Amino acid sequence: MYKDKRVVVVLPAYNAALTLEKTFAEIPFPLVDEVILCDDASKDETVRTAQKLGIRHIIEHKRNKGYGGNQKSLYNKALELGADIVIMLHPDYQYTPALIPSFVNIIGEELYPVVLGSRILGKGALKGGMPLYKYIANRFLTWFQNLLVNYKLSEYHTGYRAFDSKVLRAINFNENSDDFVFDNEMLSQIIFAGFDIAEVTCPTKYFEEASSINLTRSVRYGVGVMRVSLCHFLQRMKLARFKMYEKKS
Repeated sequence: MYKDKRVVVVLPAYNAALTLEKTFAEIPFPLVDEVILCDDASKDETVRTAQKLGIRHIIEHKRNKGYGGNQKSLYNKALELGADIVIMLHPDYQYTPALIPSFVNIIGEELYPVVLGSRILGKGALKGGMPLYKYIANRFLTWFQNLLVNYKLSEYHTGYRAFDSKVLRAINFNENSDDFVFDNEMLSQIIFAGFDIAEVTCPTKYFEEASSINLTRSVRYGVGVMRVSLCHFLQRMKLARFKMYEKKS
């Protein structure tokens, strides 16, 4: 709890049994009131590990719905539980839970309603093990996105994010893709809706157990990112209308 604001951490899990315990151990309780884990039909012991850790809210997808589908289940559950601040933390330990207090402070003090953990601010991305091709793609796509959506972020591709619940209640995230491009669609919706975004420098961690997508899926993701940026531009210029930008009823 932070100044009467209920803080909920959501964990989008897929084959995270080897890293979940380490991630969970570093979550700053009692600042965090609840943890929700959504297991996207993992093939390992992710659910059993979560149960052993005492995570009370576990969502189990019987079939794999994808990274975006996982997040939809998590955000809907967080809102159902009355969350005021929602933090998405990957349970593969690629992002440090130590930044959670900073995220909560920024949102809890109403400085910004959205906070991103940026791997690109500073010079730590390559030192932290980010593959060179992913770094170059990140920089190009971010430049392209900033140009078309008329915003300025150091990167749009981080998986470490925190939201004021009013943001989640305002945007149509359930209309988004179930795949990895969900993240970019969500940021596009947030920017189009006029919410400001803060960025905090986040250490980069790439190691064998951390989740990552292969080159083929990375290319598909990049194409999807460019499509989202173009849709945002057309919507912003009133040349087209897309359902994802409609306000929630």
